[in-house]
Amino acid sequence: MIVLIAAIVGGIFSVIFILEALISFYKTFLRQGKNPKKLGKWAVVTGATDGIGKSYAMALAKRGMSIVLISRTEEKLKAVDKEINDKAYAGVETKFIVCDYSNFDEKARDRVSKVIKNLEVGVLVNNVGVSYPFPKFFHELTDEMVYNLMEMNISSTTWMTRMVIEGMVDRKRGAIINISSASGLFASPLLSQYSASKAYIEKFSRGLSAEYASKNITVQCQTPFWVATKLAKMRKSFTVPTPDHYVSLSMKWIGHSDVVVSPFWFHQLLGTVMCALPSFVADKIALSIHMSIRKKGMKKEAMKKQANQKQE
Repeated sequence: MIVLIAAIVGGIFSVIFILEALISFYKTFLRQGKNPKKLGKWAVVTGATDGIGKSYAMALAKRGMSIVLISRTEEKLKAVDKEINDKAYAGVETKFIVCDYSNFDEKARDRVSKVIKNLEVGVLVNNVGVSYPFPKFFHELTDEMVYNLMEMNISSTTWMTRMVIEGMVDRKRGAIINISSASGLFASPLLSQYSASKAYIEKFSRGLSAEYASKNITVQCQTPFWVATKLAKMRKSFTVPTPDHYVSLSMKWIGHSDVVVSPFWFHQLLGTVMCALPSFVADKIALSIHMSIRKKGMKKEAMKKQANQKQE
């Protein structure tokens, strides 16, 4: 009898696993993306001058959305603004706002809000963020690094969402894309504060998604592993997509009700494996990887310090 029950339960779980795999395959490779322009005229992108943020700005403009670019460096903002306008997409307008999210105080928030409050914002991409220069023990971080990480990774997403959500409610449509990290899905020793900040993004997104689903607003958390950006300091490879490649896959998920997603298939597979492992195993794997990266980072830091001393 026990053997029979075990066989039935095993069969049920096998069917569920197969169904989930098929659904995941369909969403990742076959499902068509929605037209983001139907959500509103404007898209707001933070951290829009490099990496994933810039790729999102370009991809959304290509699909006919006007873009508000936000970043801290005016020269880079002007360059991206020009790049979009040089494409001469029909009906696409651009604005840019210089904003240092490491100090997103009331004055800075008011300056951003004044620009976007009267715009028909259909899409918000909360992309801006910062990590450690390389894996470190928490006590090795400076107070400035700890503060900046909370401001850029948590405060920016929270306040930017507040700025656009009410307008989306009034118009009964909108999509918010929060760029998180796979590090937020499980423990990430030597990147503990970064991981915790990204876990906040995941829970924040899940809660808002449930709150606003009835109002035709989707809130999505995207959880990439490695993308070949300046922040990640990694080169393109089979398992590391370029920002353009990553965003081209991500665009297919905008407006769909999926909450926590990993658009790149390898990241999705790796995340599934890591989350399925016992926590003590996953912790040891992450610690081992980060210790290796830390060793290289410390070596580079020592060489840089030595070179600076020679120049003095």
